[in-house]
Amino acid sequence: MSFLRHPTRLALAAGLLLSTTAHAQGKAPTLDANGLQQLRQQIDELKRSYDSRIQALESQLQQAQQQLTQQAAQQQSTAAAVAAATTSLAAPNTTIAADGAGAASGGANRFNPAVSLILTGGYAGLSKSPDTWQLSGFLPNGGEIGPGKRGFGLGESELTLSANIDHLFYGAVTLAVSGENTISAEEAFLQTTALPAGLKLKAGRFFAGLGYLNQQHAHNWDFIDAPLAQQAFLGGRLQQEGVQARWVLPLERYVELGLELGNSNGFPGSERDRNGTGATLLSAHTGGDIGFSHSWRAGASWLQTRADGREWTSTDPIDSATTYTNTFSGRSRIWALDGVWKWAPNGNGRVTNFKLQGEYFRRTESGQVAFDTASLNSIDSYRSAQSGWHLQGVYQFMPQWRVGLRHDRLDSGRNDFGVNALSLALPSHKPQRDTLMVDWSPSEYSRWRLQFSDDRARQGVTDHQIFLQYQMSLGAHGAHSY
Repeated sequence: MSFLRHPTRLALAAGLLLSTTAHAQGKAPTLDANGLQQLRQQIDELKRSYDSRIQALESQLQQAQQQLTQQAAQQQSTAAAVAAATTSLAAPNTTIAADGAGAASGGANRFNPAVSLILTGGYAGLSKSPDTWQLSGFLPNGGEIGPGKRGFGLGESELTLSANIDHLFYGAVTLAVSGENTISAEEAFLQTTALPAGLKLKAGRFFAGLGYLNQQHAHNWDFIDAPLAQQAFLGGRLQQEGVQARWVLPLERYVELGLELGNSNGFPGSERDRNGTGATLLSAHTGGDIGFSHSWRAGASWLQTRADGREWTSTDPIDSATTYTNTFSGRSRIWALDGVWKWAPNGNGRVTNFKLQGEYFRRTESGQVAFDTASLNSIDSYRSAQSGWHLQGVYQFMPQWRVGLRHDRLDSGRNDFGVNALSLALPSHKPQRDTLMVDWSPSEYSRWRLQFSDDRARQGVTDHQIFLQYQMSLGAHGAHSY
């Protein structure tokens, strides 16, 4: 190495030279040619001396770095050995859990699933009795629909346990605890985590991918209750028991295709004593970003399911005290369009943001209706075509505070009951509802919501409704989907 390429060496030599020169100036000697030669020799000796010192220091530094690297490698080797020993010791317990409890374990959270609890409750003030609530012009579906009971009450709380089972699978179960002291498995599924090419499979019980809101848990909704279309056509919520496949295409734009095969046990299907698939669902979604502040997603989905003896109760048109049990057997098809657009300044929605979301449903049914199965059991063909939609906007105008407005509407369309038309005739009606809500979230773990609705689901009746709701999140809760 050249001496001039090392600033440190050059500075030391210059310092010594200046010191020697100053000393010489103090004595003010007169240098001849021999004196200059001696001075040059002294400087050369200083260079060689400091070169050797710096080389020695650099050698010591390299040795120290090598020692640290060796120590780090030894520590990693020791940690790997401990982990391998721990896995070996835990393997028998894993086998026992899989055989005895029906739940395989693995990964970092082998015996430590994430636990999340959502507590929900509140108050409902209704100007009309909830016992008479109905969607005029639509067959009753027996689902969790309507405004609920009056006064204070415990809403539906959710307990979720989830974990990575191993490097291939993820599992989750969500138990719904209702205010009527019932517990049901809302979701219970396993899902792949390592399939190639953007493919993902799910098996078990899960929310069907029909539309937008149906795939979300109720605590993630922007309003307290589901839109009227979701209540009319899905009975409040459509669950699948079967398998689901989703594929994100390898494109620059987000495009996802979905396929579901289920048993059709839930409305608009029914329990069937048959093998094979009873419900088929196809879906396609796309979306993307517009600049830094806007994002969107839109999609379409189609469901075909079958019902065998799906029951509902009707009232005698002359004697309201007399009721009949009727059944429908046939095919039900639902087409759904959904879209959502979100705005947040420069992608930062912590202070202010806006979301516009809407869905459209159209259902057709064809098959046979059995009227008064207990005695008359009159059977004839049945056909119907009905539709509904909702549009809602939610604006966060400052941190922790949001305001939202929703309008939803149904069209009872056409209902053809054949020879049973006089007994089962449904009114031609277009149920509507307008809803205003304000909510406050003091933290990401709690929310208080006030909601007002003008409900015109019943023909000729307007129900003025006011709701106060609280939601409290305990434990680890995963991020919600878009």
